[in-house]
Order: sequence, then structure tokens, then C-alpha cells
Amino acid sequence: MSSHDTYRAARDLMLADPENFSWPNFGGDGFNWAHDWFDVIAGGNETTALHLVEEDGSERAYTFDEMRRRSNRVAYWLAAHGVGKGDSVMIMLGNQVELWESMLAVMKLGAVIMPTTTALGPNDLVDRLERGAVGHVIAGVREAGKFAEGPVRIAVGGTAQGWLDYTDSEQAPDDPLPHPETKADDRLLLYFTSGTTSRPKLVEHTQVSYPAGHLTTMRWIGLRPGDVHLNISSPGWAKHAWSCFFAPWIAEATIFVHNYTRFDAAALLRQLRDKGVTTFCAPPTVWRMLIKADLSGGPGSLREVVAAGEPLNPEVVEQVRQQWGLTLRDGFGQTETTLSVGNVPGAQVKLGSMGTPLPGVPVVLVDPVTGEPAEEGEICVDLARRPMSLMVGYFGDEERNAEAMAGGYYHTGDIASRDEDGYLFYIGRTDDVFKASDYKISPFELESVLIEHPAVTEAAVVPSPDPLRLAVPKAYVALSAGWEPDRDTALAILRHARENLAPFQRIRRLEFYELPKTVSGKIRRVDLRAREQETAERALEWRDDQFPELRG
Repeated sequence: MSSHDTYRAARDLMLADPENFSWPNFGGDGFNWAHDWFDVIAGGNETTALHLVEEDGSERAYTFDEMRRRSNRVAYWLAAHGVGKGDSVMIMLGNQVELWESMLAVMKLGAVIMPTTTALGPNDLVDRLERGAVGHVIAGVREAGKFAEGPVRIAVGGTAQGWLDYTDSEQAPDDPLPHPETKADDRLLLYFTSGTTSRPKLVEHTQVSYPAGHLTTMRWIGLRPGDVHLNISSPGWAKHAWSCFFAPWIAEATIFVHNYTRFDAAALLRQLRDKGVTTFCAPPTVWRMLIKADLSGGPGSLREVVAAGEPLNPEVVEQVRQQWGLTLRDGFGQTETTLSVGNVPGAQVKLGSMGTPLPGVPVVLVDPVTGEPAEEGEICVDLARRPMSLMVGYFGDEERNAEAMAGGYYHTGDIASRDEDGYLFYIGRTDDVFKASDYKISPFELESVLIEHPAVTEAAVVPSPDPLRLAVPKAYVALSAGWEPDRDTALAILRHARENLAPFQRIRRLEFYELPKTVSGKIRRVDLRAREQETAERALEWRDDQFPELRG
């Protein structure tokens, strides 16, 4: 079979009979997703591949065949300016058509894509350009001032001194390009992680680890040919590639994007309903904001709703089920993998569970002390049955690779437990779980209870030093609109926590605080833990022993 036929057979098997799924075997044949999959399904295909709606209501839709031809032009033009097989190209764009067509174009040349968020500053970019050995940069003209001399620079949306003008690519031919003869294990993507605990890692993926690996993501979302898929994720992060690039186009679905400068739940819900969105993915932070908005208008055409990026709190699942009659399904993956564990369409969903391992992904829980499989432990991937969806490793960092792949497992750094039916329940990051009075505390469990209170939009629980118990749970809380950071609010939240948590889990301290986050929006608990070690005395901290109302 051709590479296309091999890939299609695996795709169709995942759609029709996932229990018998196995990863495609390309043998010695070359594989290039843009050539061997996208261009084949796109040729002459006039259905919508990409639909962009702007904040002012303007919109533009592009067919599959348009995207094929547009990306061909960009590829020919980039080749004329020195982009070749194996070269690293940084793409730093927002949700605009140039992002999708340039990703396809770079892929068609056999070059390496390094997606990058526009939120980065000049110092971060210097590090990324060096570590990724970047030779070409494609960026919006507004970002031009962040870059010094060095790589070939290409401006999108205007002109800049010393930069090539991307619009010149429109004059290039749109004929099919020669196949770059990339092999399955050739490099395709370099992704920086969000860096919640340390310097961002640089993750290397191949021509198949994301393009074929995201068959699992397609399965988890429940995407089908003809769907309209909306994913809330910023360009430059791996989740954008998951659900705004690979998974929908693997399923031959439409990618729908609603651009906005400031999140507006009502506006997003209107677009979702008006544009016939059938599948919707958003991080739990967005879901928490949505359930605090008015969901009474119903889910429109939605069939599947999922959440990823952070653990999903049971309260959010219940609220969506009550108001929309849909089951919000959790999933787990990383920049280093595709979707590895998830609640899939049609399967029983247990509240609080991230689901079960996806087909083809040998997930095991490993005791961090003994290194042996266990019913509670670190979520790992068995390298003896290495899935196609796993990264090559951390680019240029053998020390981190040795640590991540130790003992025959890929170590995710996340802790979970497994029940008798094989469902996994998230406990926390290995760095986040702590002991208080010799009891193991999972911050996620406590945070899930806290956000049930209407005053709490977000919460992060960390250990706070205590002379008697060694450490006690402390909650940093971001308040919902209309609530004051005062004694009454603190009492209400602490009382709610006391009524819904076991005695050993009680929140002993609380502080209203703007939660520190990475540029991708994930809470940096490492900063909060460090803050707690600096001093145990805080003028703005509320302690449970300050409230006579809580005694007894």
C-alpha cells in the first residue's frame, strides 16, 4: 500500500473499530503528512477546511483545495529564500490563515516547524532561536522589534526594515511540490513546553509522532468527517497543533476559530451556536468561566465536549451536564505525547476520572520509590511497547532524556490512582503532592472543592510551613466578580471547605492573590511554594484559627 493508504487504513480503523487499532506501519517508505495525507484529501475538495471569525464579526472561510494551493505557493517561495529539508523555521503568528498555510508549506519542504507564541519577549526568543538552531523566522510585523539580526526574517501583515514581505509569496506557483522523501523518524516539530516548574524543555517530534499520534486525539474528541471543531488554544503551544491542526484535518473536519482580544463567554457561546460547531474543546479554566455565564441558550449543534490542558474538576462536569445535557469528558496528554488517557465517546464517565488509556498507548502507573508497576503512582509509558505518539526526546538535552526515560519508562511527572475498572484518577504533579501531619495531600482534590464555591474562580493549594504539622494546606484564591477579599468572604470559603473535605484535608490558611501563570496560562505552583518558604507571616493571610465560627 502507499503511505496514504496505510495512513487512511489506520485512521478509518480508529474511527470504526478503535479496540482493534494498531499504529500504521510505513515500513521503509517515506512519509510526509502534508504530501501523503493533506494534499490527497484536499485536491479538488471544496468543503471548508478553515473558518476564521474575527472579533468585529468579519469572517473568511477557506476550502481544503484553497489551503492546498496556498501552502504550495508559500512552500515554493520559502524554498527560493533558502528553506530546505531539515532546516528549522520559527513560526510566530496568531490565528490567521498564514499560520496554517505556512505550517503546511514548511512541512512540504521537509523542513522543521518550531511554533512559538506571540507572548514571548526578546530575551526568551534569543534562547529559543539558539536552542532550536533556527534559520528562518515567520512572524507578524508587530513582533518584528523583538528580533535581532541573525535568521532570515519574514514579516506577515506589513513590511519591516530588513524583513522579507510574506505577501510576495502570492506570486509563486501553486503547482504540486516534489516529495521531500522524509522518513517516518525524520524531525518535523520542535515544541517548547510551558515551563511550569523550570526552564522550558525543547521537545522533538517526528514526521509520524504527531501526524499519526494524533489519531488518539481524534478518537478522544470524537471527531468525524464533516464536523465543525472549535478548540480554545493559543498558537505556539502544542495543544493548538493537537486540536487546531492535526486532529480535525485527520478526521476531514472543519477547523473553526473565533478570535478575540479579551475572553467574552457570551460572544463565544453565540459563535458556537451560530456557526454550527459540533465538537468543542477548551481548558478547564475556560469551562469554569463558561459555567458562571448564562448557558441557558443551550449547546446548539454540539455533540461532543472535552477539556484538556489541566485536570478537570468534577463540579464543572456536573454543571455542563445539568445545563446542556452533554457529558464533558476529560483527557490527559502532554507536549511530549498526544492524547494518552481519556474518556472516549460512548464510554461510561466516572466523575473525577481522566478516563482510561487510549488505543495503542501502553500507560502504566509506576511506584516512584520502587520503580515497579502499582495501583497508585506516576503515569508512565512503557518503552518496551513504545507508541508512535511519543516524542523522540528533549532536543539537545541528554541529561533530561536519561531522567525522563529511566527504568524503561517515559515518566510524565504526574501522579494518578487506578480503580478496579482501569479508570485513572489524577492526584497531582510529583512536585505538587505534599504531606501534612503525615497525610498525603493532593492539591487537585482540594482545589476541586474550593471552586465549587461561587466566590472562587481559580484556586491553587500549596504546603505552608507549620511548626506542629510540618506543613498545612494553604489556598491561594482568585475571586469571582462581585466578591470582596475580606473576612466574610474568607469565612465563607473556609466554611465551605471544612464542610466538604475530610479533617486532614482542611484548608488551614487562605490568601486572595493573583495566581502566577506561565505564558500558556498554567498556574505556576512552584512560585507559590517558594513564596511560602520565604516567610510564614502574611498580613493578608486568613487562618482558620482566626474564626471562632469554625471551632467545634
